[in-house]
Amino acid sequence: MELILGLIGGLSVLGAFEGVRMYRAEAKLPGDLALALEVGATRTTRTGGAIDRLGIRYAPLVLRLMGPKRVSEKRRKIDMAGNPGGLTIDRYAARRAVYGALGAVGAVVMVSGGNYLLALLMVAFAYYWVEVGIWAAVRRRRDDIERTLPDFLDVLAVVVSAGLGFRQALERVAEKYEGPWADEVRIALRQMDMGVSRRQAFDDLRRRNDSEQVAMFVTALQQGEELGAPIVDTLIAIATDMRRTDAQNARRKAAKAVPKATLMVTTFMVPATMILMASAMLLGSEADIGSLTGK
Repeated sequence: MELILGLIGGLSVLGAFEGVRMYRAEAKLPGDLALALEVGATRTTRTGGAIDRLGIRYAPLVLRLMGPKRVSEKRRKIDMAGNPGGLTIDRYAARRAVYGALGAVGAVVMVSGGNYLLALLMVAFAYYWVEVGIWAAVRRRRDDIERTLPDFLDVLAVVVSAGLGFRQALERVAEKYEGPWADEVRIALRQMDMGVSRRQAFDDLRRRNDSEQVAMFVTALQQGEELGAPIVDTLIAIATDMRRTDAQNARRKAAKAVPKATLMVTTFMVPATMILMASAMLLGSEADIGSLTGK
């Protein structure tokens, strides 16, 4: 056992020296991977940048192992998350390589020491650590968009009713807003500037966002355009429907919260209160606790 631990320790030290050597080496990277290191470099942390540089040379291998279909799905998920910290599909693959190597080494060490639970946790860390960050970013971004969208549509309706065209009004209102929804609108506007049709730009916007309200907005906007409905009435109706949906979701969450609170009170607070009252009565009665326990 000591021989195995010593061998693992030696390999770990050699791996660390090799990692430092490769980190300092002037390696020629493909153009797309070199660009991936620069995309969002101002938004990522120093730790994240160091991890990306350690693993970027293994990113093509990770992407090949994932396969084209899974890579496409993961790229869409990263887009839904808003590329948090400058994350791209190549940075994702680089981080999976680094975390996977750390998790594998940690799991081997834990198994050799007989800590199977910790080994399982290391494997989970290797596989899920990047995924947890993306999932949290997707949820946070969706909540921000759904909170901003109704007010955005109200302001947009006012600007359109003042006489501006829909495209000019959309750009004018997006300039006054900050956050993920304003970023999405600007991306759609830039696509239209490059010659993409408005319908295609908004279809892409819907695919980039995991939000029912965004899908509702795009669908209602396209249907109103096809049927020739006034754009102002369409925007006001969409905002009203979204607020109604938010109110229903809030009532649904409140209804779910009551049974959870009741369960917590019944499970923890009531027994704890009874134990506290019984202990106080027992101590106040000056009873011989030793006689009760048989000592």
